[in-house]
Amino acid sequence: MRRLLCCLLLCGPALAAPTFTPVTPLAPGATLDFPRDFGAHPGFKTEWWYATGWLTTAAGKQLGYQVTFFRSATGQDARNPSQFAPTQLIIAHAALSDPAQGKLLHDQRSARAGFGLAYAKTGDTDVKVDGWRMARRADGSYDVAIDGAGFTLRLALVPTQPVLPQGVGGYSRKGPRPQQASYYYSKPQLRTSGIVTRADGSRQPVTGTTWLDHEWSSQVLDADSVGWDWLGANLDDGGALMAFQVRGRGGAKLWGHATWRDRSGKIVHYGPDQVSFTPRRRWRSPRTNAAYPVAQRLVTGTTSWDIAPLQDDQELDSRRSTGAVYWEGAVTVGRAGRTVGRAYLELTGYLAPMKL
Repeated sequence: MRRLLCCLLLCGPALAAPTFTPVTPLAPGATLDFPRDFGAHPGFKTEWWYATGWLTTAAGKQLGYQVTFFRSATGQDARNPSQFAPTQLIIAHAALSDPAQGKLLHDQRSARAGFGLAYAKTGDTDVKVDGWRMARRADGSYDVAIDGAGFTLRLALVPTQPVLPQGVGGYSRKGPRPQQASYYYSKPQLRTSGIVTRADGSRQPVTGTTWLDHEWSSQVLDADSVGWDWLGANLDDGGALMAFQVRGRGGAKLWGHATWRDRSGKIVHYGPDQVSFTPRRRWRSPRTNAAYPVAQRLVTGTTSWDIAPLQDDQELDSRRSTGAVYWEGAVTVGRAGRTVGRAYLELTGYLAPMKL
């Protein structure tokens, strides 16, 4: 589901209508191709690698973090031999959620791909912009390096579970028409360690757990859609839960889906009529006046999950890079009155409808 809002906003008019690789259903029994699909897919219009996690300091303090790299094909002719031709844009967002700060710390970068300064490589995960980088090692772990305004992150993400394809083998529907889809997989339960450095130079060793998404698409959402709610949860028992709903005008659900892999490895998918997000409490931003449902009740099939934020103010203003303002924050997930996991919740389209 991730970030279709952002990259599609960035492409200016081209001399001719651009042609991008379409998203089509996979053949029966087929799935994504790894390690190739860990890398970039430049023929598709939009793509993102998205890591979110909960970190614990040596003193036991809880932090949340988000790092996202976007690749956006602009529609310019890829055959243009000039190294200055803006055929691909690379954008990155990073954020640190620390209740002691009272709000989200965040930063952003963007550049045209080229000259080794900004890129999204094919074949395996290796994305970079302006010194920010996420790269996958030969052993399957990821290195994340971010030098943001007010914080830096140096993190290692180590897989503990198999890849989790979303939808049917990695073909993930986003609407009633088959072309409203993406290719999408997740890597839950990444064991995380590293250093968080603050603006004053203080260094905090951290450990924790990360959820990583990688998604690529050439299609837009339904014309009536205004935004979505999305959750990626690392459950305490080793399970993983992803759920989203696409909202139409007035808040009506246009589409939804959820995937639950339990601690035994069993995977259950839930269709649009089996997934619902119900607001339980809203927080209004003092900067934009947008009202976000930061506490929600999520239902997947017959199971209810309670979502509560680490802190209310986790609004991210990315108008300097992608034009979007959205809420992206660390949350806990509960069942039957007890906390059963830690997650990230994304809420888009609450300030204004997403213009895709």
